[in-house]
Amino acid sequence: MFSVKEFLFFFVVLVSNIIQCITGFAGTVLAMPFSIMLVGYTTAKPILNLLGIVVSIGVVTINYKALNKKEFFRIILTMLVGMAGGFLLTRFFDVNPNLLYKLLGVIVIGFMGLGCYHSFSKKYKEKQEKALRENAQKTSVWSFAVLVIAGIVHGMFSCGGPLMVVYASEHLRGRDEFRVTVSATWCVLNSIILFSDVRAGYFDSKTMLLTGVSIVILFAALVIGNIIFRHMNKRWFMIITYVLMGISGVSLLIK
Repeated sequence: MFSVKEFLFFFVVLVSNIIQCITGFAGTVLAMPFSIMLVGYTTAKPILNLLGIVVSIGVVTINYKALNKKEFFRIILTMLVGMAGGFLLTRFFDVNPNLLYKLLGVIVIGFMGLGCYHSFSKKYKEKQEKALRENAQKTSVWSFAVLVIAGIVHGMFSCGGPLMVVYASEHLRGRDEFRVTVSATWCVLNSIILFSDVRAGYFDSKTMLLTGVSIVILFAALVIGNIIFRHMNKRWFMIITYVLMGISGVSLLIK
């Protein structure tokens, strides 16, 4: 029923969502490059986007009271501007697929570098802690620019999460507020992308079948991820995540 590449795609969905469960981010941006190479852009993008919606709804439903409404609407409105640009680039212009893959490769490698800095740089962590102590959470032009760029990337590849997390980590306090507000944002933005993908005819019978199997695998990944999270060092999984992101980015550049 399924080809070798499709079985490998299911494996990517499993591994990327286990990592998503452990680290709290990077699932889609890690899965997208490999998935594009295995099943193609028009199949990978709608499936991974829908999986993101399913996960986000679960997070918001469990603890919706932690939602920061002010930042939620600010992020939504700003990223929508960027997403409009991302839609234009992929829908109304004849973009060479190889150029598109190489662009995603550069973006993923950039995310890897940014993530390494935020996760392992003592200087960045000290700066962030100082800002929280002083309540210095002013929204600068740079913050808005980051969200617009995140919107462009999300509109094109459904994986603008790492850039949005850069903004959210500086403007949202506490683990629950962060997770719920970010997840609520994806519920809205990914639903817009879902509507766009349906209109574009991406969900044919084969894609629907792959989506159904992927959702089952997603729930299995969340169970496995939670078990691993309770027993293993998160720092090592962060390192593994960034190594895999680097490999996926480079593989797209040389594709």
